[in-house]
Amino acid sequence: MIEGVKIKKLRVIPDERGRLMEIFRSDDDLFSKFGQVYMSTTYPGVVKAWHLHKEQTDNVACVHGMIKLALYDARENSQTFKEIAQFFMGVHNPLLVQIPEEVYHGWMCVSEEEALIINIPTEVYNYEKPDEHRLDPHKNNIPYNWGRKDG
Repeated sequence: MIEGVKIKKLRVIPDERGRLMEIFRSDDDLFSKFGQVYMSTTYPGVVKAWHLHKEQTDNVACVHGMIKLALYDARENSQTFKEIAQFFMGVHNPLLVQIPEEVYHGWMCVSEEEALIINIPTEVYNYEKPDEHRLDPHKNNIPYNWGRKDG
């Protein structure tokens, strides 16, 4: 596991009316600070990657569809420098993944339907000076292949 990455298995509580799933609470061990909540969608087969933040921690959950979330530790002073982590998450594996500062991350929608992702970062988005540092999803120095692995 990449140093500083934390996982919370989310519990779905169904009943005859529907279902409920708590994602993130202020009394969770993962909670440090609230910035904002936003929703992003990704169409099947689309890769949204790579980016990192220097000033915020992300807390990501996929609440519809399925994604393959990949992380790459770019922190030279980290014990897990250059390590990769991968998580299949969404309706079939509900998780909250906490991604620390300076860790590249991105995802690919692996379901046949649009994936809906909720992010709860520790900072609000700064429109004048965004804390977004991006790499091309396929042409970069990260040793990760977004392709499906059949077999």
